[in-house]
Amino acid sequence: MRTDLVKGFKDFVGEEAEKRAYIRKVVSEVFSSYGFEPAETPVVESEEFVVGDNSKDDAVSEIYRLEDRGNRKLALRYEFTFQLKRLMKGMRLPYKRYQIGEVFRDEPIRENRFRQFTQCDCDVIGSRTIDEAETLKVVKNVLDKLKIDFVIYVNNRKLLNEILESIGVKKESFSDVIRVIDKLDKKSEKEVKDELKPFGAEKIVAILKKDEKGFSKYSSYSEIKELKKYCKMFGVKVRFLPSLARGLSYYNGTVFEVKTKGMKETVCGGGAYLFNNTQCFGFAFGLDRLAILMKEKVLNNKKMVISIGEDKEAIRVAVKLRENGDNVYLWTNKIGKGMDYANSKDVTEVIFVGAEEVKKGKFKVRDMKSGREKFEKI
Repeated sequence: MRTDLVKGFKDFVGEEAEKRAYIRKVVSEVFSSYGFEPAETPVVESEEFVVGDNSKDDAVSEIYRLEDRGNRKLALRYEFTFQLKRLMKGMRLPYKRYQIGEVFRDEPIRENRFRQFTQCDCDVIGSRTIDEAETLKVVKNVLDKLKIDFVIYVNNRKLLNEILESIGVKKESFSDVIRVIDKLDKKSEKEVKDELKPFGAEKIVAILKKDEKGFSKYSSYSEIKELKKYCKMFGVKVRFLPSLARGLSYYNGTVFEVKTKGMKETVCGGGAYLFNNTQCFGFAFGLDRLAILMKEKVLNNKKMVISIGEDKEAIRVAVKLRENGDNVYLWTNKIGKGMDYANSKDVTEVIFVGAEEVKKGKFKVRDMKSGREKFEKI
């Protein structure tokens, strides 16, 4: 039997898995500190619900399609946001929810992207501009705690629509044009203009390169100004990027992306959208990308209790250390092998439990980095 991984999927073990667990912990703690409640949703949904009104979006075109024994057409979730249409029903607003879990896309494999990846979603159902700014503060807090340098870029879909209208683009083409504009950071300017020509929208490329002051003539720019005002109150720096579009068609107001020096891809993105006639705002971190960008080593304060013929007392010591919040390995085999194992697992302290230690009521504790030893009561 072959045990090879399916292309586009990956195992995480050891130090890599520990880093991911740490990031999950940091993200969930920050989300919770802002009043966001956890949620869990099915990985499998009906294909009709997954696709929704977004059938032209690239992400939707890459969903994994399934069929069960009843010949029902199903699909794996490609993101979490669409499931909020169900979760938000009957909820008192604002409903603030977060979710961390796996999503799936049957797309070509490329650097820093797999077909199964972990998203950390955070959304406000029933949002106002002040909520958008506070949510960007959540983004800042997470990245600061993970010690990742970043820049938050913002724009507004209403502003893009207003510009398109001013240059004579038909309203029914807005979504298609915006999907093309979203490729400006991935394709050459000429390629983008060529794709815009069928819509008569190639003029927008030159407009989007203008200085920020030039956009004040558009009424929708006032929403950018208001967002920046509240962001300043929250201590969040944002940069206006008029070419920022975000590909998904459901965005209807503020959109944003977070870029870093360590990666060409976006580490986080989101925006404002309307579900069930309710204004919402949200974003998603890619945990996989956070793990690549986070350079700090995760310190878990691991300890090992080595029994030297005193298993009963060694178990007592291990139990007590665990009750105090330590991560503890219990070793009842040969000492030499135990020390080798401790080194392989980056154990910080080893506690020896032998007859002499039991008699004295104090245990020899070795610092694995310095090699220094001391006797302690436990």
